[in-house]
Amino acid sequence: MKIIPLGGLNEIGKNMTVFECGNDMFIVDCGLAFPDSDMPGVDLVIPDFSYVEQNISKVRGIVITHGHEDHIGSLAYLLKKCNIPVYATRLTIGLIEGKLKEHNLMGQAKLNVVTPRQTVKMGCMAVEFIRVNHSIPDAVGLAIHTPAGIVIHTGDFKVDFTPIEGGIIDLARFGELGNRGVLALMSDSTNAERPGHTASERTVGESFEKLFAKAEGKRIIIATFASNIHRIQQIINKAVSSDRKVAVFGRSMLNVISTAMELGYLSVPEGVIIDIDTMNKYPPEKIVLITTGSQGEPMSALTRMAMNEHRSVTITPMDYIIISANPIPGNEKYVTKVVNELLKAGAEVIYESMYDVHVSGHACQEEIKLIMSLTRPRFFIPVHGEYKHLKKSAALAYSMGIPESNVIIGSIGDVIETDGVNIGVTGKVQAGRVLVDGLGVGDVGSIVLRDRKHLAEDGLIVVVATIESESGTILAGPDILSRGFVYVRENEEMMEAARDILRKTLESCLSGGVRDWNSIKSGLRDSLSDYIYMKTKRNPMILPIIEEI
Repeated sequence: MKIIPLGGLNEIGKNMTVFECGNDMFIVDCGLAFPDSDMPGVDLVIPDFSYVEQNISKVRGIVITHGHEDHIGSLAYLLKKCNIPVYATRLTIGLIEGKLKEHNLMGQAKLNVVTPRQTVKMGCMAVEFIRVNHSIPDAVGLAIHTPAGIVIHTGDFKVDFTPIEGGIIDLARFGELGNRGVLALMSDSTNAERPGHTASERTVGESFEKLFAKAEGKRIIIATFASNIHRIQQIINKAVSSDRKVAVFGRSMLNVISTAMELGYLSVPEGVIIDIDTMNKYPPEKIVLITTGSQGEPMSALTRMAMNEHRSVTITPMDYIIISANPIPGNEKYVTKVVNELLKAGAEVIYESMYDVHVSGHACQEEIKLIMSLTRPRFFIPVHGEYKHLKKSAALAYSMGIPESNVIIGSIGDVIETDGVNIGVTGKVQAGRVLVDGLGVGDVGSIVLRDRKHLAEDGLIVVVATIESESGTILAGPDILSRGFVYVRENEEMMEAARDILRKTLESCLSGGVRDWNSIKSGLRDSLSDYIYMKTKRNPMILPIIEEI
């Protein structure tokens, strides 16, 4: 049996794993990641599906653990290439339907709703769904029954004994499987660095109780993750008990709330949620706004409010703003910028962790150890996290008595193979990231990214010259156009000297009988580049254009 991670290892997001046995394969999750700052212009990052496409005849289905973007976000891109049956719980299927409608794939997709403790056959393997707690309802872990033994994949999980909605994590089933014998445990490692237990979502509700009392007489604006339906339910409950109306901002927030209400995962009394356009009919102290933008995303509703660019909301000193999320690593500076702008507008902003306005959806060390002690796996494979998280998770396994030789810290593309007795990495498959930019999928590669960074860092110079082909005389130019390099009007002297150098280079090429345009362009590029570097210590991109008449 082979386990092949195609995403979600040594990175946060883009979770995707292939399980293969004999002539059968199935996929667990199909998520996306958001671009780093070194990917200018890129919208999304999705896994490389090459291995799945090459083996499409073997693929029996896709199993989704829950409805977060890092687990369902690239499903539409895969289903465009391969129409594979999808298995997930009811809310997750509802959120997937919203994504597939955007891509016009609803007509052909084979979506199957499953429930916890149900088992679905995948050729010679079978997948059993096990209820877990997470920051979105209807999350499941998986018990994968294979000829080599049982593999447990926790999905994203935490142990919450007082969940807002749905049951408690099915620890009993994990224990039963442990008694039968678990070959390998694949566990969520996102919070493996944090000691102790993750707090219950109910602690956030208690914090909201106090904060709503403090905000009396003010409009309340709460930014949170669109998918955190438990959090939204608590906000709505507080709004109802304090006689406030709720307005919702942000496209993803509207989509998730309408899906959750439709499927019965959000309970909202009639008339509590009001339309954005009717908001002005109510006094500010009777309003709660729920919005996206807790990560400081440039186009999100909260950021537009902070920058005074939102068409419906202007921030004033009468606003009480709660940012109910911790910054994802890498987003801290964006969040800080938004907080600063909101404070400048006079609003009171609650964003510090001391207020308990956010709890994680991921297990801390004691919960990971609890799952290990219940399942008692022979082998341990930490998943979902950067290398430091995987290492910490592995250290927990060692502390629980699992030998180092039985712990596999993999990389994406690794083929982790087991015969039920031994386990090891036996090969590599094609894996990596595919960049989505607008409608283009995969057409932005490392060379295009390198050029974009080059343009962003040093700017562009275009050199234009017109030459008569027969005689080799220069009819016009060389002229210089500069973008993002220097302001030409303030650097006339340098530009004039650059033109002289270019003219001399061009004349010497032409008088030497050179008629190979590529050689001439290289000569122009080299001479100008040397001069500009000497003068400015910068390396702009230089594009020579030669017109022949």
